[in-house]
Amino acid sequence: MQNIQKFLDKKSKLPKIIVIYWPTASGKTSLSIDIAKFLDSEIIWADSRQIYKLLNIWTGKITEVEKQKIPHHMIDILDIDQDYSVGEYKKEAEKIINSLHTKWKIPIICWGTGLYIDSIIYNFDIPEVEPDWDYRNKLEEIRLEKWNQHIWEMLNKVDPKYASILSPANHRYIIRWLEIFEKTWKSKLDLKWKSTPKYDVLFLTPYDWDRPKLYYKINSRIEEMFEVGLIDELKSVLKLGYKKTDFWLNTIWYKEIIEYLDWNLTLEQCKNLVKQHNRNYAKRQLTWFRKYESSKDIII
Repeated sequence: MQNIQKFLDKKSKLPKIIVIYWPTASGKTSLSIDIAKFLDSEIIWADSRQIYKLLNIWTGKITEVEKQKIPHHMIDILDIDQDYSVGEYKKEAEKIINSLHTKWKIPIICWGTGLYIDSIIYNFDIPEVEPDWDYRNKLEEIRLEKWNQHIWEMLNKVDPKYASILSPANHRYIIRWLEIFEKTWKSKLDLKWKSTPKYDVLFLTPYDWDRPKLYYKINSRIEEMFEVGLIDELKSVLKLGYKKTDFWLNTIWYKEIIEYLDWNLTLEQCKNLVKQHNRNYAKRQLTWFRKYESSKDIII
């Protein structure tokens, strides 16, 4: 904790925050707990999947026992069929950050949705673009007919810069970005510009950049998730009336399980695809995280 203490002792005109990041399946949630205890602080999650209720195994959500009575924010705040933008996340997270600062606590922001983290540390000014439901519904019809890859290719033609950081599985975001481009004729990334930073940031990561070891952990974790009831979790969610086409039931892990339940894949094929898609996801996370290395202090 020496480097953390050095950061705390450093004089700064800006209020301090700590960001801890790691790629999927590296299994380092305990680090955030240790630091929260050391600082007597609270944890804010920056994860676009863990904000949703019910999807506990799928998202690798921290359990009540693992929390060790440390307050955790921005988990389990939305129903599966609700939309949530980066701008909405930033607004809500900053309220919590400001509240913690008034209590003389240093907020700890955790994990791996790059846009969520960037919106805070770079203080993105994100203009509101009103939804165009007619165009959005038209794109959704195209997606259901021609599938996710087709609408990703539509985005790649008009905004390759943004398409390069999105997986075809993230069809809700793709549709939203196409909708925004239709109105503005600008890249979504160009619509987000960095404002004057609000916070003095310390970046921490427990990840040692050993990719083969990470991929081994991903494969092992997927096997464990199937063993503890990933398929049953999806069945339970569907019984509540959610549709297979709902956004979060149509992304990596659940999409493949739906294919298995529909008899389009064997269980082994399903598992292998889930592993492959998670390795690809981790690869994208690592690409995103590299920029933090070049500009911030890293503690492993």
